[in-house]
Order: sequence, then C-alpha cells, then structure tokens
Amino acid sequence: MERRGPLAGVRIVEIDAIGAVPFATMLLADLGCEVVRVVQPGSTTSAIVPALYRGRQDLVLDFREPAAIAEVLELATHADGLIEGMPPGSMEALGLGPDRCRARNPRLVYGRASMWGQTGPLAGQSGADINVLAMTGALHAIGTTDAPAVPLNLLGDHAGCALFLALGMVAAILGTQLGEEGRVVDAAAIDGVGTLMALTQSLFASGRWADRREANLIDGGAPFYRAYACAEGGHVAVGAIEPAQFEALCAGLGFAPGAFAQFDRTGWPEMAARFAERFAARSRDEWVRSFANGNACVTPVLSLAEAARHPHALARRPVAAGPTGAATAPQFRPGTGVAPPAREVSVREILARWTD
Repeated sequence: MERRGPLAGVRIVEIDAIGAVPFATMLLADLGCEVVRVVQPGSTTSAIVPALYRGRQDLVLDFREPAAIAEVLELATHADGLIEGMPPGSMEALGLGPDRCRARNPRLVYGRASMWGQTGPLAGQSGADINVLAMTGALHAIGTTDAPAVPLNLLGDHAGCALFLALGMVAAILGTQLGEEGRVVDAAAIDGVGTLMALTQSLFASGRWADRREANLIDGGAPFYRAYACAEGGHVAVGAIEPAQFEALCAGLGFAPGAFAQFDRTGWPEMAARFAERFAARSRDEWVRSFANGNACVTPVLSLAEAARHPHALARRPVAAGPTGAATAPQFRPGTGVAPPAREVSVREILARWTD
C-alpha cells in the first residue's frame, strides 16, 4: 500500500544529530513528510536503533568539503523545512545558518533543537535531559520522598523538545502554505518541559499542590494512585482516582464498602499500608485476572518485552511492523501504512525529484 500521510509532499532536510532531532523527524516521516537525513561518513546511529530512523532517505555528505555545504544549501533551497540540533552557532560556522538558508528560500522553516534554546544565560552550555528536568521543577516533583526518580529521556528530549519541535514545524509550514514567510523554530527542552509543567505549577501557585514528593494526588502520595509490589516480585499500577473506581478497587481487595474515606489525607498512611499488605499476598498476574474488567484501573507493570507483545499493543500496531516494531502515533483513518526502513540516496536523485 502506498504511504500517503497527511503531510505527503512536505520536504524536510534533517541534519543528523542525537537527542530530540531523530525523534522529531521520525514523527514527521510517519506523518508523510519526505525526510532526507544528511549524515557524516561513518555514521552508524540508524543501524543501532533502526525504528527511530524509519522513513528517511540517508544522504552521506562530509561537512569538511565545501561541495557538501553547497549541496545542503541547494537542498534547503527546494525544501519546506530543515531541522538541526547542533550547538548554537555551529550551523552558522558551517555556512548553513538560518539567515543564509532562508536568504535562498524565504519559505523555509528552520527548526532548531536544543536543551537550553538559542538565547538566554544557559544557551551554548552543555546539558542533558536530566539537567532540564532539574531546572524546571519536574525532577523535584517525581520520585519518592527519599530521592527524585529519572523518567528515562521521555520528558526532556522527546516530550519537551521533539514533540514541540515537530508541532512547531507543522504549524510554521502550514503558515507558509497560507502565504506567510518561513520562520525559525527555536525548540528548547527547557521551554517544552516548562510548558508540560503548567498544570503542576498552577496547582502549586493556587495552594493545591504540596512542594514535595509523594504528597499529592498524582505523584504517588495517594494510596489509590501508585504502584504496589505483589508476590513473586511483580508490580501492579493503580489509578483509581474516581470514586466509582476507588469503590471497585476496595471491593476487589476484599474491603467492605466505606472502609476508607478516599480523600481524607490523614488516613492515607494506614490505607496505603493495608493496600500494600493485600497486594503482596498474591502474584501480579493473579491480581490482573481479578481486576480484568478494568473498573478499578489496576494494570500490570509490564517489562519492555511484555509491553511489546501485549494484545492491545499488537492490535494498535500496524501488522507490517511486526511484534517488536515501533508503534506510530497518532493514528489516522484511513491509515497511512508503515514507514519503510531508511535507505541511502544521492544528492542528484533528491534534486531531480525536488526540482521536477
């Protein structure tokens, strides 16, 4: 089946980088964009995590050669967007900065991914996902009372930077199709994570969020919104916030109706201890079967291998992706097909198609 995503016909040049850039361009490729990924000789990143680089056309160019810079400029002249994630000033030093590229193509949308942004006191400094979480209050709010927890690189690189970068690119490209000039999209993880923290910060500002871990409704403080250890080493996740869900949870654990006042925080320590005792008496899978109707919002904490093969995940994943293939989101009806693996192309092949 031919892949025709909603962004079919949109042309993106990706300057190879780690972090947010490959995730953002994966999303754009899944949406139908034609993505040409410019890689340096000897790059092996796409072979290590091929699912992240699906849907690309790889173009090997050596930036030490002036001819390679000229070829990227020519691609940018015929592209709708260019995405890069190099340290601030690096693209300008190469002669590929937004001013030069957009002088040749005023409609070009130039996307820049970084931890700290292109301006501000921290711009240009090194930083990783965890540093951004630390500087936005997110890391302080996640974890146990003893220490913060590190939520992989989901919040900084992927949610805080890549998703906002992809959204910014789509919005700005739509603007050019409505007659506007192109823009520079400055996607900084610190801005994105700060935006993701809007609800928490608002609750804190209004006095409805305690500024410490495991003290709030959805940070593990509530006994009905946390994970519990089961017999044989497994865990279940409980998200029974709604009163009806809480009643189903208590009934499933064998407690009489009205045994606990759900939102009385003074009773939370005892409630948590009694819940923990009940969950520890049976295995994870036994509890999953007991709560199979879903009314109590109790689910197993799956391993990576289990999650990839769960029936619901398989039902939502394109068949052609196989049992371990990466899912695509959002999904469209009718579908867009499965993004093909990355393949290597030449500048001549790309320009012949883009200038036809």
